[in-house]
Order: sequence, then C-alpha cells, then structure tokens
Amino acid sequence: MRTASFLFAAFAALCAALPVRAAEVPSADSNPRSPDSISVAQLVERAGGMWKDSGIYGFLTSVPRPYVAGDKAFGIGEITDERALRMIDRDENGNPTGTLSYGIEQGYYDQKGAFVPGHDVHMLFGMPYGLGQLLMIVVCVFLIYLAFVKGFEPLLLFPIGMGGLLANVPLAGVTTPTIMTGGQIVNGGLQMIGGQVTAGGFLSVIFQAGIDTGLFPILIFFGVGAMTDFGPLIANPKMLLLGGAAQLGIFTALLGAVCLDQFVPGIHFSLRDAASIGIIGGADGPTSIWLTTKLAPDLLGPIAVAAYSYMALVPVIQPPLMKLCTTEAERKIHMKQLRPVKKIEKVVFPLVVVILCGLLLPSAVPLMGALMFGNIAKESGVVDRLSDTMQNALCNIVTIMLGIAVGSKLAAEKFVTGQTAGIMILGVVAFAVGTMGGLFMARLMNLFCKEKVNPLIGSAGVSAVPMAARVANKVGLEADPTNFLLMNAMGPNVAGVIGSAVAAGILYRMLGS
Repeated sequence: MRTASFLFAAFAALCAALPVRAAEVPSADSNPRSPDSISVAQLVERAGGMWKDSGIYGFLTSVPRPYVAGDKAFGIGEITDERALRMIDRDENGNPTGTLSYGIEQGYYDQKGAFVPGHDVHMLFGMPYGLGQLLMIVVCVFLIYLAFVKGFEPLLLFPIGMGGLLANVPLAGVTTPTIMTGGQIVNGGLQMIGGQVTAGGFLSVIFQAGIDTGLFPILIFFGVGAMTDFGPLIANPKMLLLGGAAQLGIFTALLGAVCLDQFVPGIHFSLRDAASIGIIGGADGPTSIWLTTKLAPDLLGPIAVAAYSYMALVPVIQPPLMKLCTTEAERKIHMKQLRPVKKIEKVVFPLVVVILCGLLLPSAVPLMGALMFGNIAKESGVVDRLSDTMQNALCNIVTIMLGIAVGSKLAAEKFVTGQTAGIMILGVVAFAVGTMGGLFMARLMNLFCKEKVNPLIGSAGVSAVPMAARVANKVGLEADPTNFLLMNAMGPNVAGVIGSAVAAGILYRMLGS
C-alpha cells in the first residue's frame, strides 16, 4: 500500500513538472521560463553537434582543431607581429571577423599573458592530422605491449605509452595548455593583460609542474643515487676512463644531427636540437629529459622514447658490437676481485664529487647534487627512512608522473615527422658508438696497464644501470663460464652515470640560455 502511494505521488509530481503544451496559452500570473532552461530545439541542435565532438570525427579531420575559437579580445586591431596575426579569424573573403582563435597552428596566450607562437603542422608523407593521431595510438599501444609482454623498461614505457595514447585521443583536451582569453592585447600582439585564465588539461598541468621546471628528472636522480653503489668505482678509479670514453656517442650523434640539417632536405635541427639528440648516446633517460627540456622542449617526446627504448634494448644492441670489437682471447681475460671499500670512503666520495663539480662545472650541479644526495643518504646508514623513501615511494611516484608527462609529448604533430625518424636513427648510432668507445678504451688501457682489463666491461660505460653491467657479465660467461665480471663492470657503469651528467652540464653551459 505504501509503495502504491509513493508511486502515485511521484507520478503526480512528474506531471506537475511537465512543460505547458505549445497550443495552450499560459495565464498572466504564470511564471516565465527560467533563463537557464534549455528548449527542445536547443537539445536537438546539441545532439546533432555531438558527432563533431566525437573521437571518430576527430580521426577524420585533416588539420588540428583550435583550442579556443571566437575569442572577443580587446585591441585585436593593434596586432602587428606576423606570428600573432595567425590568430585572427577571417571570413571566406579573407577579411578579419574581429575574433581570435588559439591552437597548435595559430598560437595562444599562456597563463601569464605571454604569446606562444603556433607552427605549421607537417605530417609524415602529407597524411591528414587525424590519421596521424590514429597512427600514434597504434605506436603507443605497441610501447605498452613492449612493456608488458617483452619486459622492456615496463616502469617507464607503460606510463609513456599511456600518456601518448591519451594525448592522441582526438578532442579529449588532456594536453590543452593553460590559456588566457578575453583580455587587452598589447605590445603588437605579443602580450595579453587582464584576461581570464582557463586551466589546461591534466597532462599539460603535470608537464608544466614537473618537466618545464626540470623538477622530475632531479627527483629521479635522488632515487638513482639512493640505489647506486659507487664501491666498485672507488675500488678501481681507472674505470672513470671507460665511463668517459662511452660518452663519445653523445658528441657523435650531435655531429650527425648537424650533418642531417645540412644535407638532408626536410630535416632541420638547430645546434641546441643536436645537443639534445646527442645525449641519447649516454643511455640515461632522466639526463636526456633534463637537457632536452632546457634546450629543445619540442623534441622531448621522440628523444625520451628513443632514450628509454634503447636502454631497454641493451641486451639486443650491445652483444653483437661486443663480439665484433673484441677477440675471443680478450673476452676470456680474468680480472681480480675488487678490494673491500670502507664506509668512510663511500661517504666521502659523493661529497668530493659534488665539491669538484661545483668548482669546475656548476651547470652540472643540479643533476650531480641530487645523485650524490641520494647516495650519501644510503651510505651514511643513519637516515634509512629518507633513503628508503627515495628508493621506493618517491622514485615510484615521480616515475609515474614523469612517464605520463613525457608521453603527452607523443602528439602526432610532433612525432609523425621526418625529424623523428632522424632522431631514432641517430639514437641508435649514438648508443652503438658509445658502446664501442668504451670497448676500445679498455683495449687501449691494456697497452699501458700491467693488470689487464677485460674489454667487455668497457661496454658498461653507458649509464644503463645495471643492465649494461649484466650484459657484459653474460657475454663474458659465454666466453668462459668461470669468468664473472659483474662487480668489475659496475665500476664503469656507475662512472657512466657521472659521465653523462657531466656531458649534459657541459652542453647546457655551452648552448643554454
């Protein structure tokens, strides 16, 4: 009985809420329609427009859709800068309509009102923009496949792939930057003041907070330092030479990028771009990201993917080069066990490195300081809670944020280009040259050192810790099942971490603003 009464009351209320039919004339004292109400015609119109807001429609578009269209800013007629003129909307006859559009091609005003220029979108082979986005989603799914099925750097390739997938979903707006609209345009169109700021997509916010500021790579280095043991390097300081020689790939790729710019039509790299590409040869993902955000932020996506992909492919790329550049007799060289390293040595070493870095190369202090801070916390033994946090919670959280933010730069307009193909090729070359540089340096050391060095450990001079050391040990065991090189290979491996950070500091000092 109560249920029937409740249903009757609900039906009566629903009937009372129904709108008056069009044929009926409302009484004079009836309430007017609320200004917030939506008519049936408006609903039908919006429903019809939902097709153009769908992802399927986005995949069919040939050019990127503007972030904001029809902004009635003040002072549009004062725009004189050629780059800012692209924002002005025009009718079919090319006449200004008195409004502005902001987007990838047009440009926009950031949260501070500074003008960010747009750029033409040139997709590979002239494909439509929507098709490029679809292709990039396939690429990002493949990265996730490599992470989950093949086990290639899953902690990084998964968030990178997922971030790239989200960034390429048409019209989702997750990478839309923070934009100022409706203000007064001054300085010939290069500045807007007094406008309304609209927050960007969540991937854009994460990127601005951690990548634009260079914070995430520094935080990663805290964790790397807390997980690194410099004991093998302290026990055998000569391994610094192998770590330094393996950085040869960085400068080889830099020169290669300059050559591509000069001799290959359609590929253009500035010297700052070339330096960012070259750092891939160090096989150090956080260092690559840190330097690229400083010198060539537009290339961050392909450079980060190349750096981490080649780090994951160390077991595939390095063994053929190691066998090519060494003889079987050299691969069988046994190295004596390293001496025990005292605790005081492990604590003093990072302090000395930071002080020397500050005196000789201050531009590398951000990376080196973070690395050594984490290491001191680990080796001191009195701040285990801090060390444990940096190794686990902090490193894991920042890895998620870093990966998904980097993935947001895998947008089609930045990735599906001839430049990306050049970056991927140069990355392989840089990694190969770095590996061979360490191998040949070890062979050169054998000409002067009484205690022979197994050249295989020179390949660990690239800073893919500890994978490169494990690969050197594996190849050594294949030549001689009793030849264990892991601890000896860790010396040049951690030296490579220091070497890549120093190389990044030098490049930033020479080419940074």
